[in-house]
Amino acid sequence: MGVGLGVFLIAVGLIFALAVHVHAAGVDLQTVGWILTVVGILELVLFFTIWRTRRRVVVPDDSIPGRTVVEEHTSYLDPPL
Repeated sequence: MGVGLGVFLIAVGLIFALAVHVHAAGVDLQTVGWILTVVGILELVLFFTIWRTRRRVVVPDDSIPGRTVVEEHTSYLDPPL
């Protein structure tokens, strides 16, 4: 799961909700479209929430043996590796 899945669900959901005007027996495609859109948005929110908490760098501190320093970087413009 990731950004691609969330964007895909949002796109398919909006197509069903706004552009498809076919009536299927027992299925409301507009409702299905809105559900897919909401699920896609929730997936993106969860992905970025989890991704943000994983952006921690562990740096060994040589001044005291056995000590580890955890630095958190919140920059959105990190240089490429």
